[in-house]
Amino acid sequence: MQNLYLMIPLAPLAGALIAGLLGKKIGRAGAHTITILGVFAALVMSLYVLYDQMTVGKSFNGTVYEWMSVNGVTLQVGFLIDSLSAMMMVVVTFVSLMVHIYTIGYMHEDAGYQRFFSYISLFTFSMLMLVMSNNFVQLFFGWEAVGLVSYLLIGFWYNKPTAIFANLKAFLVNRVGDFGFVLGIGMVLAYFGTLDYAAVFAKSESLKDMQISLIAGHDWSLMTVIGILLFIGAMGKSAQFPLHVWLPDSMEGPTPISALIHAATMVTAGIFMVARMSPLYELSDTALNFIMVIGAITALFMGFLGIIQNDIKRVVAYSTLSQLGYMTVALGASAYSVAVFHLMTHAFFKALLFLGAGSVIMGMHHDQDIRNMGGLRKYMPITWITSLLGSLALIGTPFFSGFYSKDSIIEAVHASHLPGASFAYFAVIAGVFVTAFYSFRMYFLVFHGEERFRNVHHDDHGHDDHHGHGEAHEPHESPWVVTLPLVCLAIPSVLIGFFTIEPMLYGSFFKGVIFSELHPVMEELHHEFHGASGMALHAVTSLPFWLALAGVVTAWFFYMKAPSIPARIKQIAGPINTLLENKYYMDDLYINVFAKGARGLGWLLWKVGDVLLIDGLIVNGLAKLVGGISSVVRRAQTGLLNHYALMMIIAVMAALTWWFQQILFAH
Repeated sequence: MQNLYLMIPLAPLAGALIAGLLGKKIGRAGAHTITILGVFAALVMSLYVLYDQMTVGKSFNGTVYEWMSVNGVTLQVGFLIDSLSAMMMVVVTFVSLMVHIYTIGYMHEDAGYQRFFSYISLFTFSMLMLVMSNNFVQLFFGWEAVGLVSYLLIGFWYNKPTAIFANLKAFLVNRVGDFGFVLGIGMVLAYFGTLDYAAVFAKSESLKDMQISLIAGHDWSLMTVIGILLFIGAMGKSAQFPLHVWLPDSMEGPTPISALIHAATMVTAGIFMVARMSPLYELSDTALNFIMVIGAITALFMGFLGIIQNDIKRVVAYSTLSQLGYMTVALGASAYSVAVFHLMTHAFFKALLFLGAGSVIMGMHHDQDIRNMGGLRKYMPITWITSLLGSLALIGTPFFSGFYSKDSIIEAVHASHLPGASFAYFAVIAGVFVTAFYSFRMYFLVFHGEERFRNVHHDDHGHDDHHGHGEAHEPHESPWVVTLPLVCLAIPSVLIGFFTIEPMLYGSFFKGVIFSELHPVMEELHHEFHGASGMALHAVTSLPFWLALAGVVTAWFFYMKAPSIPARIKQIAGPINTLLENKYYMDDLYINVFAKGARGLGWLLWKVGDVLLIDGLIVNGLAKLVGGISSVVRRAQTGLLNHYALMMIIAVMAALTWWFQQILFAH
């Protein structure tokens, strides 16, 4: 089996290398064929591994390659294959395969076709290395590798200034989180003496009460410090407040990577990491509380921003931020399996919504403004029905996959006894209405109502022309390579929650993999669970269901029946709308305070520290001082013998005078 495990990440890596290095020789068809085959092979093998875990249930933890050994600390490439990693492998490879197929249609006119396939296949390899790792070194390798490929993909259109700004922003914000992540790994190495997961978890119980002094006179729990530092890394990668600002801007990249990276895989790496580290997080209520509050802020306040977006991809991007907040809240409530369950269901329906948005953009000739759409239902029937299914899953409609995971999160927070649970419960409950409202605002504006695209013309390059010049184009359904992935993603978006909730949350699927014994939230949920059908039927009497319904009805009334109301609300709530339009001024804070402040500090250190003090005062100043003293002393050196004789006589006379003076005073 070890060779099989090794083949899973190497298959997409081989495809990436061939498409990237030999792209011109093998051509477009060769590039997409080899990468799709590599990812398909990885999916088939991952499915076999998952089947093996579900039937045999024996996990694998072993070293594949030992990199180096220093003072008893071994750095290695190793795999930990259990139910958690097997499930993640299937999700990553399945969504990646759908994105690969979809890309054939979406990028068929792009000059960087082979390069794009190479990047997304390389991303799949990096993500697999991350989720299969059995040690912190390999985790960090995968962590940084997905960040690098994300940088390359967001800035894929490198001639576009906004894309270059977005990928730089993503890279820098993630470096902030990664600094905390590296410090956390360093703390693990310093106090545990190993970077192997199993060895760290085994020692954690003996160190749970250990206190360390970061600031003199202030003791901190070792587990709290490690937990918060590692989670800071997750805040960057999984776009949690306040390190969330990179994700909406990353929509500048092509749509397939929005689905692959920013919905299903990379942004969930932080969620996966915290779930994997559950034996450590269970030992610190402070760290869990911190995680819960950060997740609650992200879930609610990023949802508000989704309401006022008009770019179809940015609506889905803010939805992703909000749902990542939900997962984080579940982690903070010690419902790690619920967070991972929502990670899985969300991967399918959010990838579906992103790819559906990309299909709409193709049909609309690259217009992304939902105000220029409307009535697309009859022009793009497959995109319409799959997007509707994805939206219903997102808002938590009973029997859809999103319902089971989202409602479980709400119930888990309600059952939590941590101090931040009351705020988190309010945030996730209010977020239900907000999610339903912005999701169906987008749905109704895009697929129903007046066909507003007839008032918008496009030039030959697909740019909007509101002055009536150029040729008007009718929307059209996308080719089968685009619609097939939509259908394949719609099926699990509807069904997978119903069939997997019981084994994943209340069965033995995560037994011995995820630990939550110290916080009995899952036991309380299990006590109230009476089967998937019973949960869905009971939901119609619950508050989240009626809030979601209210959100849909409000969106329908505002945008289908009385479109003047939103404009009136926008006018009345001017300051609030301005706050949302400016994204809580977080970007301005980072750019004007941190970025410009750092540049200002650099300028000050350069001009004052380097030019004035070091070069001007110390280096050049000392040289001038020596030169000045030399110029004065040099005047006494005439080179004439009679001058030197006179100076010697004067010196002798002065010495004799001093000597006689000493004798006289002595008597």
